[in-house]
Amino acid sequence: MNIFFVLNGKALKNVILILIAAFFTAWFLYIENMAQITVFSTKEGSKAIYRGEKDLALTFNIGWGDEKAEPILDTLKKENVKSATFFLAGSWAERHPDIVSRIVKDGYEIGILGYDYVDYQDSEDGQIAKDISKAQESFKKLNVKDIKLLRAPTGHFDERTLKIAKRYGYTVVHWKIDSKDWQNPGVGKIVENVKKADNGDIILLHASDSAKQTAKALPLILADIRNKGLKLVSVSEMIANGDVQSKEIK
Repeated sequence: MNIFFVLNGKALKNVILILIAAFFTAWFLYIENMAQITVFSTKEGSKAIYRGEKDLALTFNIGWGDEKAEPILDTLKKENVKSATFFLAGSWAERHPDIVSRIVKDGYEIGILGYDYVDYQDSEDGQIAKDISKAQESFKKLNVKDIKLLRAPTGHFDERTLKIAKRYGYTVVHWKIDSKDWQNPGVGKIVENVKKADNGDIILLHASDSAKQTAKALPLILADIRNKGLKLVSVSEMIANGDVQSKEIK
């Protein structure tokens, strides 16, 4: 009997260790997933938007490159897409005023993607403010007016970013659906990632040169959106059309 209880105790100990390991693994995956979403509102009222109440918003980040932005714009025009939001880095916009002008002329919304590729979460308050201010000046010089939206250049931000952005008059916009097109996983995989999009979602896509497969994936993405009967709107239209969702920082 004593031997039985010794063996049983060892087995019980192993089970407990396995359960503890499983718990921490699940917790790590949960935290990793939450970090990908990173959407907040503060007690002071600063907020980051990641989805709305209805419709669908296509958003494109552009931080560098000369080749991919115009094919994306060509595809949107060919597919008769009237509403989309382009988040542009100020440094990129300065180098490509003609493309910025075309985005405006084609009727698409522009938001700020900072000035440089700076991780706001790892930056001092002054660095964040300086990056936003430099971007703001860039778009003023390009005569792009009434920009109200800002997206953190790397997608990472915290409560400080929300407060600083609000001080400059911007609402921080994240996303609900990440196409992961910047990973160049293949056209089929990009389309599959976006297929999860539903009413109220904000979709992240890229028109930087690093996203080599987005232009080919876009017609298939748009076909799926049409099949679902979803209406495409700009982020500002989504915000104006109903409630938006955010998460409180404690």
